[in-house]
Amino acid sequence: MTAAGELEGRVAVVTGASSGIGRTMAEALAAAGASVVLVARREDQLRATAQRINAAKTGAAATLAADLADAEGLDAVAAAAAQAFGAPAILVNAAGVNLRQPVDEVTLADWRLTLDLHLTAPFFLARALVPAMQAAGWGRIINLASLQSVRAFPDSLPYGTAKGGVMQMTRAMAEAWSRHGIGCNAIAPGFFPTELTAPVFEDEQRAAALAAHTPARRNGRLEDLAGVTRFLASPASDYITGQTLFVDGGFSSC
Repeated sequence: MTAAGELEGRVAVVTGASSGIGRTMAEALAAAGASVVLVARREDQLRATAQRINAAKTGAAATLAADLADAEGLDAVAAAAAQAFGAPAILVNAAGVNLRQPVDEVTLADWRLTLDLHLTAPFFLARALVPAMQAAGWGRIINLASLQSVRAFPDSLPYGTAKGGVMQMTRAMAEAWSRHGIGCNAIAPGFFPTELTAPVFEDEQRAAALAAHTPARRNGRLEDLAGVTRFLASPASDYITGQTLFVDGGFSSC
């Protein structure tokens, strides 16, 4: 278990930090003492999260409003992220989108947006931040995979394709960078109440059916992701890399 303050002195960048899983992961890192740069498009929500983190006084937070679907701007995002607290040692790629469209309605723009947010942005942000991690001899990259990394769900073909890619990208990142002390892993959440899963949780019968299918007999709570985030970001995970850890109450085992 990661102790309070174990990440003190570490700088983390968390994308998708304005809500849901990204916000939870950012707050978990700050609670362990990290200084966190919160990245997303919605500046008002980023500021609210930063205020909560800074008020808690265990870590610190700064905000960076950016459109991560703009691939040409990713190097600038990485450079800006290093301005608040110094060179980041931890990158959490939590930004994403699931448009939930029937396959015949998916446009080229929809396809590109989904793959850019889930694959292009994580790779190019990581590549831009890795040199400083490499120079320090230590770093962490945490990607967000999904149940759809290993199985298909209706009306989610682009999302499932991207999340399958995240799982393999995580392995490839580990092969490329772990020799430099950089751990590269992914978390695959089960069903958690977030903006992305609102269509699921608004249907009480559907949400109850998913909980019944889960060996833990409940759906996820956002706080269930805090411990694993701190663990994968800490020295406790030094010999773990290239892995995808399913935090799903056992859903993927059934």
